[in-house]
Amino acid sequence: MSKMRLWKREVTDPAQIRGILEDCTVIRLGCQDAEGLFIVPVNYGYEFAPGEALRFYFHSAKEGRKAAAFAAHPEVAIELDCQDGLICGDYACGYSMAYRSIMGTGTVKKLESDEDKIRGLTLLMEHCAPGACTPGVPIDFHKNELDAADIYCVEVREFSAKMRQSKKILTESGESR
Repeated sequence: MSKMRLWKREVTDPAQIRGILEDCTVIRLGCQDAEGLFIVPVNYGYEFAPGEALRFYFHSAKEGRKAAAFAAHPEVAIELDCQDGLICGDYACGYSMAYRSIMGTGTVKKLESDEDKIRGLTLLMEHCAPGACTPGVPIDFHKNELDAADIYCVEVREFSAKMRQSKKILTESGESR
C-alpha cells in the first residue's frame, strides 16, 4: 500500500482501529465485473486480531451482479468511514470534516460450510444488532436461513486507518463542541 500523504492522521493503535470498526456500520466494497467497476455498501461483522488478520463478513443474495462479480473477480477494495462532525473554518475553504476511516484491499470468498456461515452471521448480528444477541448464548440459525443467502468473508490483505480530529466541531444541531 502506498505511503500515507498526511502521516500525522494515520491510526496504528489497535484500540483506535477497533473503535473505528465498532462505530462504522457500513463497509463499501469496490468490485469489478464485465460492465466495469462498481461499489456495494453492506452491513458487516468482523474479526480483528492486531498483527494477524482483519476479516469482514456479510450476506448477499445468491444471484445478481454482486454475486457474479465476486465469483469472477474476487479481489475487492474496502472502505469504512465514520463522520464525527463539521470542522468550522474562518473562511469557506477552511471548513472540513472530522472523520475516522479504514481503506484497504482483500479477497472475497463465499463461505461453504454451515459452521463458517454461522460464524459469519453471528459476527454480523453481534455488530449490527448487539442487543439482539445474548452474550455467550449461540444464535440458532435454521438450515433454511443458512441456505437462503450466500455468506461471504473478505480476507483483508492490507489496510490503513486514518483520523482527522479538531478541537472545534459543529454538531448536527449547530452547536460547537
